[in-house]
Amino acid sequence: MIQLKQQTAEKIAALAAGAFPGGSLTADEVCNMLEYPPEAAMGDLALPCFKLSKSLHRAPVQISDALAAGLADDPLFARVESVKGYLNFFFDGASLAARVTDEVAQQGGKYGSPMDGVGKTVVLDYSSPNVAKPFHIGHLGTTVIGHSLKLLHQFAGWQCIGINYLGDWGTQFGKLIVAYKKWGDRKQIEEGGIDRLVELYVRINNAIDDTPEGKALADEARAEFHKMEEGDEENIALWKWFVQISLAEYEKTYRQLGITFDSYKGESFYTDKMPAQVQKLRDAGLLKIDDGAAIVDLESYGMPPCLILKRDGSTLYPTRDIAAAVWRKEHYRFDKAIYVTSAQQCLHFKQWFKVVELMGYDWYDELVHVPYGTVSVNGAKLATRTGNVVLLKDLFAQAIEKVSAIMAEKNPELAGRSDIAEQVGVGAIVFHYLLGSRIRDINFTLEDALSFDGNTGPYAQYTYARTCSVLRKYAGEAKWRSETATPEEGALAKTIALFPERVRAALAEYEPSVITRYILELCAAFNRFYHECPILSCEDEKQRESRVALTAATRQVLGTALHLICMATPEQI
Repeated sequence: MIQLKQQTAEKIAALAAGAFPGGSLTADEVCNMLEYPPEAAMGDLALPCFKLSKSLHRAPVQISDALAAGLADDPLFARVESVKGYLNFFFDGASLAARVTDEVAQQGGKYGSPMDGVGKTVVLDYSSPNVAKPFHIGHLGTTVIGHSLKLLHQFAGWQCIGINYLGDWGTQFGKLIVAYKKWGDRKQIEEGGIDRLVELYVRINNAIDDTPEGKALADEARAEFHKMEEGDEENIALWKWFVQISLAEYEKTYRQLGITFDSYKGESFYTDKMPAQVQKLRDAGLLKIDDGAAIVDLESYGMPPCLILKRDGSTLYPTRDIAAAVWRKEHYRFDKAIYVTSAQQCLHFKQWFKVVELMGYDWYDELVHVPYGTVSVNGAKLATRTGNVVLLKDLFAQAIEKVSAIMAEKNPELAGRSDIAEQVGVGAIVFHYLLGSRIRDINFTLEDALSFDGNTGPYAQYTYARTCSVLRKYAGEAKWRSETATPEEGALAKTIALFPERVRAALAEYEPSVITRYILELCAAFNRFYHECPILSCEDEKQRESRVALTAATRQVLGTALHLICMATPEQI
């Protein structure tokens, strides 16, 4: 539809220049004004002519009537209507179907790609769990939003560097070391993995309170972490062990999601890189001492001060993030760096992005924070230290079990049933999460996530499998040859033609839900077509081949779209 919109805009601009002397209107301006009507009866494209009144110095209805008359015989349109100041354009369904099926057949997996990232590099910082804590539903947002953005950028031609910036440094390790030395058992942890580490972490957090004993435990934890910072061999060995156990567990979840990373360099990697950035701030005169702490004053920019060093001289998150950004710029030469984190960290990113600018780094405007809403469970805030979490592995297991039961009943002879059940079960959770805008807060309930009714991941994957089933039964290639199109065929062709625009919108807005919602549109259009238009049983040879071609185009685009939101594409369910 992008080309059709542009061609329509060019024709309108050219006609307006002759019909309304003295007016000022460009094709690009018109293109940005064109809309997709909410109902098919209102056209395939519409131009609200009240937007032209100021530039053309005419009333909307007068503009609409004049343009409709001038475009009445244009071969690009099946018809053009003027309705109460709106100019409605209708395209020929058969011509549109022939055009789009041919484009998809020629471009294959590249159909819909803007390819505007060729020669550019983007670094994406996402997932980034805190070591020794399990993957829970709260981690799903950064993980699947981040990876979807990586896939979208790859699709657009960018070289993508996916970074898992592990939370592998900090006082929580002092707590864990104390807990392990007091209550831990190496054999039990080796057998139980991260679950046993979490039990220790929860136990010591519950024990640290305002009592003398609790305060003493907190002091012990700080002391053990300080020993880590000083390079104590025993504590460093324990820390590395905790990291190893955690990564082994995380990899299981990443495998289920089909996610890989290019780097696992966590906070610890940048420990020796922070002093140089602190000194640069000091040399630039940006550091100020406030109650013993070193800060960068951001009051003139409408923000609280950015803390760089604590009173004891230790670093903070902004210090590490600045050092990490500088190292990544020098190492990867990125054109853009994306950070996918909770919206609760918006101020943090605004602060250190501004500090990077004040430090004189001319690439400060290449830093992008992509926030997402918070997740609660039945209205309660997530917190590992209190044990109020829904573990992803448990959630995935429940979804897979549910799918397995359904498949055992409906398709017991299906080959590879366990693998497909995992793809559909995990996909159900991912689709549920990515369906809404990333910035919205989610009150997570198992019933909603595991519902397979209506607009869900299993519905989308089943539709894809349905296209595969049709094509398995058809011998040879197919091309659109029909001279007419039913309303369902025309609507499906138009929906397929919208895919390139939706990809551009998802990239521009850093919003995977644009693709998720498009998937539902495409599934709905295909299923209406499937039920109303016989495909393989169609008696007319040209019409049969044309409908197979439309099915093939649907499979290609639906498969691409599912991939872009981290979804598998099983060919049978």
